[in-house]
Amino acid sequence: MERVETVIIGGGQAGLAMSYHLGQRGREHLVLERARVAERWRSERWDSLHFQFPNWSLALPGQDYAGDEPEGFAHKDEVVRFIEYYASRIAAPVRIGVDVTALRCAPSGVGFELMTSAGCIAARHVVIATGPYQRPRLPRWTQEPPADLVQVHARDYRSSQALPDGTVVVIGSGASGCQIADELLEAGRRTFLSVGRHRRVPRRYRGHDVFWWRREMGELDRSVDDMPAHVRPPPPLVTGAHGGYEVNLRRSAARGLRLCGHLTGVADNKLAWAEDLQETLRTGDQHYRAFISEIDAHVARTGLDVQQGPEVEDVSVDHLHSARLESLRTLDLHSEHVGAVIWATGYALDFSWIKIPVVNAAGMPQQRRGATSVPGLYFLGLQWMHKAKSSFLCGVGEDAEYIAARIMGDVSR
Repeated sequence: MERVETVIIGGGQAGLAMSYHLGQRGREHLVLERARVAERWRSERWDSLHFQFPNWSLALPGQDYAGDEPEGFAHKDEVVRFIEYYASRIAAPVRIGVDVTALRCAPSGVGFELMTSAGCIAARHVVIATGPYQRPRLPRWTQEPPADLVQVHARDYRSSQALPDGTVVVIGSGASGCQIADELLEAGRRTFLSVGRHRRVPRRYRGHDVFWWRREMGELDRSVDDMPAHVRPPPPLVTGAHGGYEVNLRRSAARGLRLCGHLTGVADNKLAWAEDLQETLRTGDQHYRAFISEIDAHVARTGLDVQQGPEVEDVSVDHLHSARLESLRTLDLHSEHVGAVIWATGYALDFSWIKIPVVNAAGMPQQRRGATSVPGLYFLGLQWMHKAKSSFLCGVGEDAEYIAARIMGDVSR
């Protein structure tokens, strides 16, 4: 049996950040990657996707963005190259094409055994860095529409050309759903979007990108103790497409996108919508105005030298209202000639391969700043693992550094 001091599971941004900090400390370790470095960026994103945050936030420990478009938005292939180069530059000991099928405590009670597609490995420490986007979350209704209807999760959507002819229905109005719906609209596809809880923000305000403001006002550094799950707002709707434009559902509706309330059921080849569209849009607008007010208050309080506002339109006016904002209760798949449904319904974690009691009944790992109750076992790169930025490319390094210190015995439990 092969023996390694620390095994890192996952060769994406989190696993490589962990490798950097262990390498800086001269600690033996191995990174196991099921496919290729940055695999999710390669094969689980649509063709036209751009990084949702400005290029200056493309940063990992020891490597900042060095290009000539810091305020631009990199195409996903550029993000892959950035991560690939990072892995090479830090000489990360990545073993690709190795799938971890089971993780158990060692029979001796000290350390762990990893069952992999390439054999068994024993390790004193294990860092699980498989990312937050593991298994598509699909509602039970996916079994109800006719069998000949093409249904894909946003993970498997590639382009409008890859879909069959006809109307397209996008379920879910997070960042992915809104971007895909806009792309379909631009391609001339008749498109419906099921709208749920969302958070509207300006792409830029007072001379800076929204991500800059989130960092400036400390939002990215809010911890799980500051923002427990039940009070967290939805992630902001942002896109890096076309140089980073402001996602505005009302404007999309004026351009032809048909908006619906959230999906409540599927029966008799019909989709049923809740009559909550107007209220959901108003709530999104309230988030928008509140965020702008927070920025203005921050500038007034700190004396920050930025442009004068406002630079954004008043989203409270009704000039973007159209018939496409009227409540639609049902949609007949046949009469509307629907050829495809795209489920932009998010992801669930899948840690079924972990045979150690550190995951609760809801599938969530039980950890504190990445550390579990089992000595030597850690998680890294999950959403809100410790801070709002824990799953961000530019934020995961801070958690990785802490875990590396734990492994070295530099900090106490």
